[in-house]
Amino acid sequence: MNLNQLQYFKILAQEEHYTRAAQMLSITQPSLSHAIAQLEEELGTRLFEKKGRNIVLTRYGKLFLPYVEESLKVLEEGVQRTRELNGSKEGIIHLAYIYTMGSNFTPKMVRNFLDTYPDYHIDFHFTVGTTGDILAGLKEDKYDIVFSSYQEGEPDIEFRKIGNQKLVVAVPQDHPLAIHGSVDLRDTIAYPQIYFEKGSGLRPVIDQMFEEINQFPKVAFEMEEDSSMAGLVAQGFGIAVMPDIPILKSLNLKTLEISHPVYERSVYLATLKKHYLSPVAKSFIQFVCQQTEGR
Repeated sequence: MNLNQLQYFKILAQEEHYTRAAQMLSITQPSLSHAIAQLEEELGTRLFEKKGRNIVLTRYGKLFLPYVEESLKVLEEGVQRTRELNGSKEGIIHLAYIYTMGSNFTPKMVRNFLDTYPDYHIDFHFTVGTTGDILAGLKEDKYDIVFSSYQEGEPDIEFRKIGNQKLVVAVPQDHPLAIHGSVDLRDTIAYPQIYFEKGSGLRPVIDQMFEEINQFPKVAFEMEEDSSMAGLVAQGFGIAVMPDIPILKSLNLKTLEISHPVYERSVYLATLKKHYLSPVAKSFIQFVCQQTEGR
């Protein structure tokens, strides 16, 4: 059973005449007759019977017709909706991003895009997670676009750099290091630290920083996201090397510049190579790249 057979059946049921139905379908009458015969053979019953010069539905044909009509209607609605969503100004964008880009960068970028193109009708679906998790989701086609750290060993993913992210050492207000404005990472080794979990894109960056000084901290807790990490720091559970995110300014803690070692923490827009993207997703990617050029 195929789509053509169902469409032919519907038109023939309406016209009750092979010649007229074939003309409407722009096919030959023998082709129509053959298609209906194949459909009847598959169903194991006659769908039409002769009545004078015309044909009419059998009892089984009348039973089958509403199911065919409903199926074709639903399919047509799906085709129409898909075409609409793939139009240049309407669609859905599935966007995933790491926690550190959730409080400011991502909401601001999406808002600026929608304000710049008020005639676009786009539904953004947001997901937040670690770099490892959201890149895995990208490869599984769960997301169109990802904002994340760079990850080695991903030949099927294209990474576009969209900015740098400043790292600081966050300490409680009454911590011995709080009297300083900046700190050498070697001076933090004596204190328990709250560290990012292995799935975080920041973990290898911070690991590399400690490798450069040939010393490693005592890890008190491992956390997945930075706002929870900041909360623990503010309550005296440890200190943390973390991004300088807006929430730090509202908590009872102090942020210290990192004077040594020199580091670079970059963030990226990631998409799958050789993978279809809707026109609106491409427009959003272009917008983000233009807004972040030179960062």
